[in-house]
Amino acid sequence: MATNSTFQLFSSSSAVSGFFDSSTEPPLPPPPPPVEVLSSEVSLNVKCSVEPVNLEDGLTLLKGRVSTKEVFGLPNSDLVPGVYEGGLKLWEGSLDLIKALQAEVQKGHLSFSGKRVLELGCGHGLPGIFAFLEGASAVHFQDFNAEVLQCLTIPNVNANLSEKLSPSTSEDASSDTEGELRFFAGDWSQVHQCLPHANKKEDDLSCSSGHSPHSGYDIVLMAETIYSISAQHNLFGLIKKCLSHPDGVVYMAAKKHYFGVGGGTRQFLSIVEKDGAMAASLVAEVADGSSNVREVWKLSI
Repeated sequence: MATNSTFQLFSSSSAVSGFFDSSTEPPLPPPPPPVEVLSSEVSLNVKCSVEPVNLEDGLTLLKGRVSTKEVFGLPNSDLVPGVYEGGLKLWEGSLDLIKALQAEVQKGHLSFSGKRVLELGCGHGLPGIFAFLEGASAVHFQDFNAEVLQCLTIPNVNANLSEKLSPSTSEDASSDTEGELRFFAGDWSQVHQCLPHANKKEDDLSCSSGHSPHSGYDIVLMAETIYSISAQHNLFGLIKKCLSHPDGVVYMAAKKHYFGVGGGTRQFLSIVEKDGAMAASLVAEVADGSSNVREVWKLSI
């Protein structure tokens, strides 16, 4: 993040209204089928080096670095829609999200203790790693590409949590009594079929939808996931399938506008507003002197 950035927090009463949603994008190739990627399936053929990332209040996490060309045979591109969705790059929104989560925890607005957490579009998985360090009972990581999980996410989770994880976690995350770590690959339109706490049929958050009080994920985290307008409806549908009713919350970090690709917070929040099942409040804004403002939003039922 640029040294002249300002990280401004907002009260939970900041609301969103009056957004519009319109764009068209070319069709994408069929997505790969959703799968669970086991911790033991970590890639041994791709070198993953790590370096520290210094955050606020003395928190230091590790970020992995792997070659896009080595993993996908692609040049160092941010993304290739429908093929590689940018999971090997550490996007600045991930760090914005962690800082906002830190502030929410310190204010007493958020607790991860004993909670089931899902990070969508995880890449490095730093927000999910933070949630685990804060006491989450289960953290599930999702990315479009299984290769990202195998070559980056799992090694990065292991590097950050090596002191906290027992030997059983690296072999079978579900057997570790101190916390469950699992990894899932797939498109947002289908990956709910694999997610253990997702509602496999409904995406309705109303009380009559059949959600039990204990089903779903308590907290959904996502950073830089809304750049593609064509994927936003599937993403929101997945959130509604995954979120615990009635107290589940979503924390989303994203740019106000993604120049060149059309997405941004305003388009996504218009979908949320029109649906009517969730309320959105602005938690933080990051201004670095450019017109591309970054934001962190909270969505709640």
